[in-house]
Amino acid sequence: MFDLIREISQTISNNRLRTALTGVAVAWGIFMLIVLLGAARGVVNNYQEQSADSSVNSIHLWSGTTSLPYKGYRDGRWIRLQDKDMGAITREIHSVSDASVSTSASGFSIIGPKDYISGGFMAVYPGEGKNMRINDINGRFINQKDIDDTRRTIVLSRDNAAILFGDADKALGQEVEALKLSWKVVGVYSHRWRKSSFVPYSTYKAITGSDGFVNEMTLHVEGITTETEAENAENQVRSVLARRHEFDPADSNAVWVWNQFAGYIKQGKAMIYLNLAVWVIGILTLLTGIVGVSNIMFVSVRERVHEIGIRRAIGAKPKGIIMQILAESVAITTLFGYIGLVCGMALLQALGSMLEDKAGFSNPTVDISIALQVTAALVVAGAVAGFFPALKATKVKPVEALRDE
Repeated sequence: MFDLIREISQTISNNRLRTALTGVAVAWGIFMLIVLLGAARGVVNNYQEQSADSSVNSIHLWSGTTSLPYKGYRDGRWIRLQDKDMGAITREIHSVSDASVSTSASGFSIIGPKDYISGGFMAVYPGEGKNMRINDINGRFINQKDIDDTRRTIVLSRDNAAILFGDADKALGQEVEALKLSWKVVGVYSHRWRKSSFVPYSTYKAITGSDGFVNEMTLHVEGITTETEAENAENQVRSVLARRHEFDPADSNAVWVWNQFAGYIKQGKAMIYLNLAVWVIGILTLLTGIVGVSNIMFVSVRERVHEIGIRRAIGAKPKGIIMQILAESVAITTLFGYIGLVCGMALLQALGSMLEDKAGFSNPTVDISIALQVTAALVVAGAVAGFFPALKATKVKPVEALRDE
């Protein structure tokens, strides 16, 4: 073992400039690979965190304007979604397990004992809590009992509760005023960016005399695992609405649809392709360093022809010669590769601290699994770089090598 280390040190010292230049190429290749992998991981993390902010097995619907004439109707007709559409969709489409609607009510303030907030609230069904992933909540979200009994209950964001009551922890069970009525605070939630206030849809409808038209409808689908199944569910929903509101089912502008599950599958595939592309680019960059290491080992073999000839003459087997050259090649590649790895990880840590979810990145660092994969790539690269020089070393004939000066 010590002899091998000594021989590796001698190889490096005998070719200092060439080794240094080649080492920079190897380090740069690994550095770029780590940075690219970390950047890709940052994009994936940001996408996953954004997906976690809402239920992915959802289809979202908004009112639209027809772009095709249908049964005597001209194009340009406004199609408005209604709360009654929920029942028709859940009855006719078995994959839709739940449906909810929401509408925004603005133009008034919510008044608390300490201060007030403007912007109104959103009138929702209980399913919106699941859709918006409002999990971190003190108290509860709007429930079915609120809907059935048309209760005047309200759910506040933690930031708004702090404004209204001076302390968010004091809000639960207290009352606020909106639309000249008192509303009981039944929940205070925390979210990365949502700050809306929520009240039962039935209560809002009863108080305002709403005609049942809604801003948005959300459908939760179950038993769907493929992009094709998700698109089929979307087409079924569009067909039901087309029949109820009399527009062409092929008119994509009549009702705006965001098939979140289909989009989730597509983006998941895109993340896979992104990782693959990063590995390909990184490996190609690393190849430049591998060629340099291979050249160093060729030079080393040529300079050590006499030594190799003596070893062969005293009984050294070709396998031993190959293992020595490969070990030297792997050692040089790994040494400089780890320099690039450490520099790359240091840069990613710095970028992670500076960006903090900006520019579409979230925690752009590499974990232990990535480091192990890169280590494996280094070992393979070193072995590939030393294979052909090692093969050449085994072809050295002892008689000719001993005559070599």
